[in-house]
Amino acid sequence: MAIVLSVDEGTIPDPHQLCDDIVESLKLIKDAVPSTDSEHFLIKETVLMEWSANSATKAYLDTLKLCGNHKRRYDSWMTKEPGSNEFISALAAGMKAKLIVEVAYGVSPSTVALAAAARQTGGRLVCILPEPVPAESKKVIKDSGLKDIVDFKTGDPSKLLPNYEKIDFSLVDCKNDEYTGLLKLIDVNPRRSVVVANNLVGEKKGLRGHVRCLNDEVVVRSTKHPIGKGMEVTMIGKPNDIEKRDWGSRESSSPPKVRENAMKKTISSNWIVKVDEKSGEEHIYRVPHFI
Repeated sequence: MAIVLSVDEGTIPDPHQLCDDIVESLKLIKDAVPSTDSEHFLIKETVLMEWSANSATKAYLDTLKLCGNHKRRYDSWMTKEPGSNEFISALAAGMKAKLIVEVAYGVSPSTVALAAAARQTGGRLVCILPEPVPAESKKVIKDSGLKDIVDFKTGDPSKLLPNYEKIDFSLVDCKNDEYTGLLKLIDVNPRRSVVVANNLVGEKKGLRGHVRCLNDEVVVRSTKHPIGKGMEVTMIGKPNDIEKRDWGSRESSSPPKVRENAMKKTISSNWIVKVDEKSGEEHIYRVPHFI
């Protein structure tokens, strides 16, 4: 695959880093696609069946631009997890999520990413926070053109979260065990939903395939990915007009076991710059680190 990129250096001062971020994000999305037959079956029936590549691409690029702009303006928005925000934005927009809920400690790049996804799907983002939103954070949302899409709710997340039913896409920042427990309070859309548990450092677990109030016709798959500090993505769906498949022995109808991927270290690529002597155009080529 070849990607041709033209940038304004006044807007994007480091195009090489942008290229690295795009490559890393695409790799994360690729690694997130499961490989076994049962997992392919689940993805096909729960997400990819109604997947919008156009919405996912637009949300990805919108998030890349917005978060990049805010990183340059506010030091507090610098993130050490390149690609994670673009990943969740593309995932939420691609599955056409209408009701998106984020439970976090404060407004962050992930808030902008999910709001960008909601803008593409015509949906809304409910952001549940324990403390009032700072003026700077409100300005970031307003400057991004996302004010009418984001609905901030402040208070005890354990009391606010149950107010929302049939959530299409949810993201919970699991920095401590208290917030990890909030995952079990999410009322998911049984037809098609995704629950993301972020910041699962080390051996910390998320839902692990256990979602409340679901019947036997709903299939669930939880997978921990090497994204950011650790991200578990749980996909929920209800297959239509398709026979149930066994997840283990033929006598068992239990959900699939959680597949946990080993956390991988990422290595930046090398980039070679060539200038066309006739046109003056600058061409950037990626050289994989293993060459």
